[in-house]
Amino acid sequence: MSYENTILSDKDTSVVVYEKFKKLFGDDKSIVVVGMVNPDIFQLDQFNAWYDLEKEIRKIDGVLGVLSLSNSVNLTKNNATHQFDILPLTSEKPKTQAEVDSLKSVIKGLKFFEGLIYNPETEATLMTITLDHEKILDENRTIIINKIKDLSEKFSKENKVEIHYSGMPYILTVTMTLVKRELFIFVIMSILIAALILYFFFRSVRVVLSSLLVVGISILWTLGLLALFNFKITILTGVIPSLIVIIAIENCIYILNKYHWEYRLHNDKDLALRNAVQRIGVASLMTNMATALGFAAFILVPSQMLQEFGIVTSISIMVEYALSIILLPIIFSYLPPPSEKHTRHLDNGFFRKIVERIIFLVEHKRRPIYLTSLILLVIGIVGVSKMKTSGKITDDFQQKDPISIDLKFFEENFGGVMPFEISIDTKKKNGAMAMSTVSKIEKLQKYIDSFPEFSKPISIAELFKFSRQAYYGGDSAKYSMPSSMESSFIMSYLPKNTSKGNTELLNSYIDTTYQITRVNYHIADLPTNRLDSVMAKIQPQIDSLFPAGKYEVKITGNSIVYARGTNFLIRHLFESVTIAIILISLLMALLFSSFRMILVSMIPNIIPLIITAAIMGFTGVPIKPSTIIIFSVALGISVDNAIQYLSRYRHELKVNGGKIKESAINALHEAGFSMIYTSIVLVLGFSVFIVSEFGGTQALGMLISTSLFIAMFFNILVLPSLLLTLDKRVTNKGFTKPIIEIYDGDDEEQNTSSVSK
Repeated sequence: MSYENTILSDKDTSVVVYEKFKKLFGDDKSIVVVGMVNPDIFQLDQFNAWYDLEKEIRKIDGVLGVLSLSNSVNLTKNNATHQFDILPLTSEKPKTQAEVDSLKSVIKGLKFFEGLIYNPETEATLMTITLDHEKILDENRTIIINKIKDLSEKFSKENKVEIHYSGMPYILTVTMTLVKRELFIFVIMSILIAALILYFFFRSVRVVLSSLLVVGISILWTLGLLALFNFKITILTGVIPSLIVIIAIENCIYILNKYHWEYRLHNDKDLALRNAVQRIGVASLMTNMATALGFAAFILVPSQMLQEFGIVTSISIMVEYALSIILLPIIFSYLPPPSEKHTRHLDNGFFRKIVERIIFLVEHKRRPIYLTSLILLVIGIVGVSKMKTSGKITDDFQQKDPISIDLKFFEENFGGVMPFEISIDTKKKNGAMAMSTVSKIEKLQKYIDSFPEFSKPISIAELFKFSRQAYYGGDSAKYSMPSSMESSFIMSYLPKNTSKGNTELLNSYIDTTYQITRVNYHIADLPTNRLDSVMAKIQPQIDSLFPAGKYEVKITGNSIVYARGTNFLIRHLFESVTIAIILISLLMALLFSSFRMILVSMIPNIIPLIITAAIMGFTGVPIKPSTIIIFSVALGISVDNAIQYLSRYRHELKVNGGKIKESAINALHEAGFSMIYTSIVLVLGFSVFIVSEFGGTQALGMLISTSLFIAMFFNILVLPSLLLTLDKRVTNKGFTKPIIEIYDGDDEEQNTSSVSK
């Protein structure tokens, strides 16, 4: 399972800055926080229970350190050494309430920790747990997180307080656990729905089992490709197996439908199988290629996550096509021929009435069809203008999900948990410790304090304030920036040897040359537009305080990299859809050799995308990493119907001597059934994703299903209408003499007889 963010490439400026920061100060997304509101925390039993919890968590393999009320430290002036000592507030568990009361008095006087591990206004407290970054990159992270949760839940039950969890390792671990679980659930549900659809259409257990064999092998191939390429399972690659199930069943229905049609026509199983493969093999290849190209468009987007999704999905689709076109005929060559009960679906009266009604509309109601399409297009354009973007790290979790509830707790009590870092390079040795630099940092912090989305900072400026308080005997009223006169003798008490254990806090916020320092914030999980707005206000203040010639200041942190990644994906949304349109158009050019026909065939498939985008705009579904793939995927799949219909239409032109109206209607008679069947399969298949616990995956299921359903009507109504209206302006020699010939039908005599039925 993937833990690292792979949206941006390693060469992206944001990633380069972030990696440089991590080398200096460590990884900022290795922190888990455990918090609670407990008015009795300073009662002996409650304090000692919290103390014991901290000690037990510290013992977990993979935990590097823990900071809480029970093990916080104090900066103490040592008159003998003329240095500050960093000493724990308590070296052992308190034995009396008086000891706890004394600790309470000291802790409440330490302004450095106020708002960091304790909120006196809400009586909330938290425990900050630092994990070994190397150990949370593999499956060990789940073990570590579960151990922390088990110990915390035990504390919760024994002390009757509600515990909250958050932090990047926790959120990402829960996310990956859900992705892994949903991968299994989606595959099972997809297979069950596929089996029901197959049995409903064909009334044959043999058909169901044979098709599911192809589906099963296709899933194994997909998982094998992920392992072969050493790709991790992400929220995107986790849905690929279910996608393959849906597309595989569509292919199986297409092949078996043709086989049954041929068998009823000739009453010869071997001839029916041969004709089915011969007559739909190339057409099916082209429709699968169109679908694969819709996914392959993501390979050209410079994002590792999207590239991996595009590579595996596009290859899996073509492998699945090969398996279905090879295995199904082989399997049915050994099975008895279909009985009359099994071919009864070819005479489905309900669908026949629908097709007849559609033909009536195409022949006699083209103007209302165009008017309705135009109205939908205008509404769609209005809806597109209302689309919004988002990029919250927890965007895919619902408001009632524990992740969202716990995150809100930390945002309300401590400002947030998402890492937000400001790196300041003074460009000279010891420059970070200069009073002028620290004063500038303090001014910047005061400005940032005006934004409620930020936590209290940890920085050299805060350490200077802490040092002043320590110098004056711990008086909380002295927690402020030292004056120029005070700074020289107060700072002389800072340890000179940075290798000493008691300078660990200092080393976490300044490099060994004292040239580069950091201001560490935690921020609320904001949408990208709000985060961009906040940064746009902060940046001028940074530029004013830290001139570019003297300082190099960078805003970084995991929250920033994630926001940049989201903005990157949104910028490339139009690009990915454009790439998909170009690739699919090139394929259509090979099939139909007519620019006008390509244009006509793409119109009924692009308008549904606009309508789908409008639905997102009107309903408030944002564009985000998990919904970014909807449009290219829907286009790649929906264009299959256009290929099926136009292939049949071209064949009818040959049969009917170029009579456009008769050919268009006859093509609709036969292809209409297949278009409706496959669209039903796809809509029901994608609806599986609606049960997901991730909002983005739910939206994926609903919106792709909606887009395909709308595209079916556009392909079955608008496309034939355009052919009849434009007449010979699109049906030219180039269309009837393509580069690649698709013989998707019966010979002339067979076709005539089939249409007349």
